[in-house]
Amino acid sequence: MSLLDIFLSPSSQKLEQKGDAFFEAGLWGPAKQAYERSLDKLETNAGQPPGDHRRIREKIIRAGESLAREHQQNAINYLEGGYFDEARELLELAYEVSSDEQVKKEIKQKLYDIGLQKRRNAIEESADYFYGPEGDDDDIENDELELSEEISEDEEFVALCNILPDDVGVAYHSYGRQFKTGYVALNQGDFQSAIENLQHALADNPQPDSYIPLELATAYLNLEQTDKAQTLLENFIPYHPEALPAYQLLCEIYWDQKDFLKVEALLASVPQKLTDTIAVALLKGKTIYQSGNYEEAKSFYKGFLEVYGWHEAIALELANTCETLGESDNARYIYKEIIGRCTGCNSRIDPEIRDKYAELSFAAGIYSTDILEMYLALAREIPKEAARYFDRISRIYEAQGDSYEAGRFRAFSNQVQKEGLHKQ
Repeated sequence: MSLLDIFLSPSSQKLEQKGDAFFEAGLWGPAKQAYERSLDKLETNAGQPPGDHRRIREKIIRAGESLAREHQQNAINYLEGGYFDEARELLELAYEVSSDEQVKKEIKQKLYDIGLQKRRNAIEESADYFYGPEGDDDDIENDELELSEEISEDEEFVALCNILPDDVGVAYHSYGRQFKTGYVALNQGDFQSAIENLQHALADNPQPDSYIPLELATAYLNLEQTDKAQTLLENFIPYHPEALPAYQLLCEIYWDQKDFLKVEALLASVPQKLTDTIAVALLKGKTIYQSGNYEEAKSFYKGFLEVYGWHEAIALELANTCETLGESDNARYIYKEIIGRCTGCNSRIDPEIRDKYAELSFAAGIYSTDILEMYLALAREIPKEAARYFDRISRIYEAQGDSYEAGRFRAFSNQVQKEGLHKQ
């Protein structure tokens, strides 16, 4: 979870509404993700009506089955054209999101058929083949769905505004077409277009309490135009002292400038009712860390967890601080705790957290099957690191005495490295 996610803290209801908007537009993937986030949010708040949980779970299943059907049909189209790899990837996605056992059985058979065809084509040595149907189908993972569906600017703007606080969403809808275009461009990563449109929107809406400077400053920061962003944010906060995202952005600027006195003054100005929030605690801890006082940062994070109980974002910062201090075993234990808690409540586990845990375990000489399987999953989820993961898998197999698999994955690693060099 990013810091901005924590700051904005969309409610379960808002996330459910966002899912409904995506579902009505036929965007099954985004709908399912929004519903899952809504359920996660609901489960963190005790005392919610059980009917709310049941309703959202049903929506997750409905969106998942719709997405699975769409992937299946597209896979069939690929197979008819002879594109086996593309078809297999879509079928794996369909298997992941479907809850219908009959559908999953059909997908497994189709994956097996593709595997047979690939063997006939004598490409068993490819890394892609390894992830074919001879593996354990129960391990098929792909949480990062490719959201390639088209969506209109108006639909995307509505969906983005649905997760904002009500008063902010109303204000955003009032700023006109150029703000809408700029805001959507910002969220799509087109920062230059965002700046151009948001500048025009700011000129058309010159009221001092406008939220436009916050979005324009975000676009400036992404293009490293720090001075412009800093001026906008420093002028924005007096009008919106409870806008935590603005504090986050301004802290990042001051951290880069090593101006920790400004950070301390900024955080001291946060309204009293926000001083004990996770968001502000993260900013305080990060400030201590950025100043180089790692032991103090460690104590701060540990103290927070002892007083307020478990929170993943704080635990992650503590683990990172332990790594910086060279306390690898402590960091590994914390990552293991995070993974265990996420697994226990069926929450999605950030691949980067599993990467850190696997690497620390490997460095400690832990060559267990669990770590091997974690690397296998990571190779699919973070393909740009596949060569490193295949190398780790090879060395684990070697330590386990399986020279055949060790050699096979060594070949995979070398092949991926060659392909990467070729692309460069």
